[in-house]
Amino acid sequence: MSFSLSSSFSFSTKTTHLSDSIRFSLPSHLKVRTNIWTRRPLGSSSISPLRRRSCKCCSSMSAAEPVSSPQDYILYSRAYWVSRTVIAWNVNVGDGSCFLYASKYASLLNSDDEIQGYHHKIKLHEDTAGLSANVKEKFPHIRDYRAFKVPSDLDVKNLVKCQLVIAAYQPNGQLKDATGLQIAGVLDDLFSYHGPLGAVFSKEFVTLYLWAPTAQVVRACLYQDPSSSSPIEVIKLDELNGVWTATGPKSWEGCYYVYEVSVYHASTSQIEKVIANDPYARGLSADGQRTFLVDLSSDALKPEGWDNLPDEKPPLHSFSDISIYELHVRDFSANDPTVPSEFCGGYLAFTSQDSAGIRHLKRLSSAGITHLHLLPTFQFAGVADERDKWKNADNQLLESLPPDSDGQQAHITAIQNDDGYNWGYNPVLWGVPKGSYASDPNGSCRTLEFRKMVQALNRLGFRVVLDVVYNHLHASGPSDEKSVLDKIVPGYYVRRNTDGHIENSTCTNNTASENFMVERLIIDDLLCWAVDYKVDGFRFDLMGHIMKRTMVNAKNVLSSLSKDANGVEGSDIYLYGEGWDFGEVAKNARGTNASQFNVHGTGIGSFNDRIRDALLGGSPFGHPLQQGFVTGLLLQPNGYDHGGKEVEKKMLAVAKDHIQVGMAANLKDFVLTNCGGQEVKGSEVYSYDGISVAYASNPTETVNYISAHDNETLFDIISLKTPAGISVDERCRLNHLATSIIAFSQGIPFFHAGDEILRSKSLDRDSYNSGDWFNRLQLQFKQLGDWPSS
Repeated sequence: MSFSLSSSFSFSTKTTHLSDSIRFSLPSHLKVRTNIWTRRPLGSSSISPLRRRSCKCCSSMSAAEPVSSPQDYILYSRAYWVSRTVIAWNVNVGDGSCFLYASKYASLLNSDDEIQGYHHKIKLHEDTAGLSANVKEKFPHIRDYRAFKVPSDLDVKNLVKCQLVIAAYQPNGQLKDATGLQIAGVLDDLFSYHGPLGAVFSKEFVTLYLWAPTAQVVRACLYQDPSSSSPIEVIKLDELNGVWTATGPKSWEGCYYVYEVSVYHASTSQIEKVIANDPYARGLSADGQRTFLVDLSSDALKPEGWDNLPDEKPPLHSFSDISIYELHVRDFSANDPTVPSEFCGGYLAFTSQDSAGIRHLKRLSSAGITHLHLLPTFQFAGVADERDKWKNADNQLLESLPPDSDGQQAHITAIQNDDGYNWGYNPVLWGVPKGSYASDPNGSCRTLEFRKMVQALNRLGFRVVLDVVYNHLHASGPSDEKSVLDKIVPGYYVRRNTDGHIENSTCTNNTASENFMVERLIIDDLLCWAVDYKVDGFRFDLMGHIMKRTMVNAKNVLSSLSKDANGVEGSDIYLYGEGWDFGEVAKNARGTNASQFNVHGTGIGSFNDRIRDALLGGSPFGHPLQQGFVTGLLLQPNGYDHGGKEVEKKMLAVAKDHIQVGMAANLKDFVLTNCGGQEVKGSEVYSYDGISVAYASNPTETVNYISAHDNETLFDIISLKTPAGISVDERCRLNHLATSIIAFSQGIPFFHAGDEILRSKSLDRDSYNSGDWFNRLQLQFKQLGDWPSS
């Protein structure tokens, strides 16, 4: 496979200042964005996350202050109810006593050195045998906690609906310690559920199923349309073993609903009456205000020929044949004048048969690209679904400004939180297409148009990959309108630290796939995209924060799908993701996670940052001018002090070892002659901090790349790291050298949209919210038809 370009690109000679030590020419329409080097690294240089898009949503429970007095004890959740019969707590009761307190109305308080306001007080006894092996396996971060036995006759199913506090007392009766409880373990033990969830349609009825074992009351408020102020019906749901249900007539289909849930929420220490969407929603009103009752099996929602699409999909003989092209839905068409204006920036732009963008995709397909990876297309926060709510940039003004002006950035920054652009890594609901990409965000339009997009791309020769973000949620707590899961079962879907506060290492509101029903929701969601939308692959954002068990179970379930039974061939669905190992899950601290080293042998791919860093130099978190194999290390110095020529020689030699291993798909057992003249395995080649470069057992477990949506584009980073004096032509050749190494390596090659046409984002390394102007893909070139075919 090769990527060929015409030689008729023209660049301005206008000089833009990047720093005191480097300057170079950029395309005339571009302006270097400022404040681009101030991101905090989230991992080591050897296993470096591609971080990214700053999230503006931080949990109110993210930072814990030291306990200042016994009155503050119960504001924390430092004990774990890990199973029906065991509570784990890191407190030595000794000769004292221990009690569990429960209040149905959340009236517990610590007054006069004792717990008051309870409805139930249960004496607990320490189990000197400690926690069992299976508890330690599920909760490795509390493996050394003490075990307290819960009485066997206790009505635990009703108790978990209450405010809970465990307290330890001295032998003289003085309060020693007290805390709230984290109850995910006991919920899994008692309420793990395999039955239907969401809205289930039959010929005559619609039945709602909601898993909410800690809820005290659940009602569904049914609305005729997306904006009416009063419900046409309020339905009280009945509970059985933590699952709430209600059945209504078929006429409910096409209506909208929300759940009203009364539930104890530890973040406020109160019983909250919350309004929430269905976690298993398959349709939404604009901005996710209400869940839309849509039957995805309805013929009215199927494009012509939809049921036959599995037989039309491009051939895929082996995962080894895959080549991936990463693209954002808006980037593809938002600025393309050959696309009908009503389609620009949306799903239907991919159905425009003769647009400049489609012609470009056809060339890519002919060149060997097999899979189109779309950045998040589920319902995310940060962009209003209704286009008339957007603030739009004045492109005429932007075009008129000189390339070294601050005006472009000032203009975009002023509207960036109110325009139509965001990468989409702010998940609200995982199982519904994003409304802002549809011509109408209400009703079933987004479903039909998403299917048309998948169908059109398949017919162009591409299988479709969705970028899924199961590692975190945009919002939590009982009051945020974008909070869903944490309203329904507070504290369960999110991963919490040993104080009970939500972990935020991914960005915010980390999810806990180690919990049974979280894993189930993830897998059910994947099944929906695979079966109901006929998606061909999934890229997992921060996959290392998901448990390996979840990923393997997901792969097995998807692989079991068949055209005869499910309408799709599951064995052709490829899974890959970011296997970075950092935060609270690092080194398997919360269980075996889906990190690079842990997923070998599973057939699941992970991004290879080793070959990226060796080719470019440094890492996304090192000095931006540090050079590598293709950016001039040793041979074309840019003025950055790498430590002298001898150091540079050693760095270049080591980089070549890393590249050799990467070109052999990062296989652990691949044998090479290293820079010291020794024959070694890939697993015996080490990074600067002593971590093995190779981690894969199979070539399809390695996704080789040199650029992605995170960090600078390939052309930008090469322009930044290479000497100021080299020509634009030489930078272009370096660009193609870098992509060629990726293309001709074993493993799965991955390319960021625009790598092949020298795309620039004005050095913006985190353009998640930088609007169409800085993210635009200029595919509408007149010379496109003159592109060589190979």
